[in-house]
Amino acid sequence: MNQRLAHVTVLVRNYDEAIAFYTNVLGFSLAADADLGDGKRWAVVVPQGPTGGCGLLLAEAHTEAEQRAVGQQGGGRVWLFLHTDDFWRDHPVLQARGLRFLEVPRTEPYGHVAVFEDLYGNRWDLLEPLGG
Repeated sequence: MNQRLAHVTVLVRNYDEAIAFYTNVLGFSLAADADLGDGKRWAVVVPQGPTGGCGLLLAEAHTEAEQRAVGQQGGGRVWLFLHTDDFWRDHPVLQARGLRFLEVPRTEPYGHVAVFEDLYGNRWDLLEPLGG
């Protein structure tokens, strides 16, 4: 078998504000943005780096349940992990772009890391793994 995780859906309030955040603040690329009709779009953002990794499929919340889940998909825990090859390069750049870090950077046995929130409150790790 040859499988890979292609996309993770992230509920957002608005497609355009989400695309602006993920591209302008996190520096992701907009890989796809197609109108699917009925107010839905196929909007995918991907981090910089080698192709073939997992992208975020942005899904605008429409129902009441979806709207309540925006920013809560991880239940208040870190559930998205943005790996970098140079934490100390990327951390100050992201901070200067207005990314809200919830803690000071720290070094753990597994790598250099700091938790941040996206514009909806989803918690992420910015992580440079140590030891490959």
